[in-house]
Amino acid sequence: MNTLWIDRRFQGPPDSGNGGYVSGRLAAFIQGPVVVRLRTPPPLETPMEVRRADGGVDLILGDAVVATARPGEVNIDAPSPPDYTQAEAASRSYRGFQWHPFPGCFVCGPARQENNGLRLFAGPSPGTNLVAAPWIPDASLATRGVVSPVFVWAALDCPGAFSFESSEGTALLLGEITASLEKSVHSGERYVAVGWEMGRDGRRHFTGTALFSEAGERVAIARSTWFEVPAIVNRT
Repeated sequence: MNTLWIDRRFQGPPDSGNGGYVSGRLAAFIQGPVVVRLRTPPPLETPMEVRRADGGVDLILGDAVVATARPGEVNIDAPSPPDYTQAEAASRSYRGFQWHPFPGCFVCGPARQENNGLRLFAGPSPGTNLVAAPWIPDASLATRGVVSPVFVWAALDCPGAFSFESSEGTALLLGEITASLEKSVHSGERYVAVGWEMGRDGRRHFTGTALFSEAGERVAIARSTWFEVPAIVNRT
């Protein structure tokens, strides 16, 4: 039996793990592109069982299935990204600086300090339908300079949530993400993360995200489903 434990550092909402990070942890049990469905918020600092099922794995807490991971296909392409300087400029307009339901989020929380969170602040890129953010992965995310895949999964998460306008007073929770990690990501190098909306159905939103090297080479891509929910509290 494998046990999965989510350290508080990797929170999304205050009491649960960041969806992209948790998805990356489960994806490590499967080769190739993976689809992860989050059925309920994964609790922090609680032992959960990872159980083999249907060619993938299930994440189990007691009698409940918290998440499932199966082999998947992304089946989308990414628009051309802005360059790194343009991504820096877009990031200054990140709406999370004005209000954020989860300011302590490991990926996109503005309350996170350098070298403690990813600090991916994706803002509108002028002249495109993209949001974009610069990213220089720090050494704590890497082994011998190569960033762990779980953090690439995390980087493919939150930019999607900021790629569309959401209702005032709501938060966005990741429901499903399918990702393909195509090339290694290296600490200390410059990358551009982008997100775009592909469609919506009421309070359900469908997005794409991708990560590019400074030279414009795509290194990872994902498609996701997000749900708008009432924002209960704004705290870290």
